[in-house]
Amino acid sequence: MNNLHVKKGDTVIVLSGNDKGKVGKVVEVSPKEGKVIVEKVNVQTKHVKARKQNDPSGIMEVEGAIYACKVRKYTKNDEPKAKTTTEKAKTTKSKAKKETK
Repeated sequence: MNNLHVKKGDTVIVLSGNDKGKVGKVVEVSPKEGKVIVEKVNVQTKHVKARKQNDPSGIMEVEGAIYACKVRKYTKNDEPKAKTTTEKAKTTKSKAKKETK
């Protein structure tokens, strides 16, 4: 699996998993493993010990890798659309019909 459909810097949307529906930028790509790292997606906590005198230690939040098949490129069609007034009227009518039955 050497070729992936996303590249570093692409904006992607997550298709499945705990972060389904989140949008982020691809930070890193690993074609050999078939995984990508996306900003603010699959955030994991990592306990870091100071290696030198001035190094910070503590609990850090790091993005973990996810499989590339679980993401796809984000397009304008993926943006949530606002309901028009006619769509709102249709939904209220259908709700009224269901309540009367």
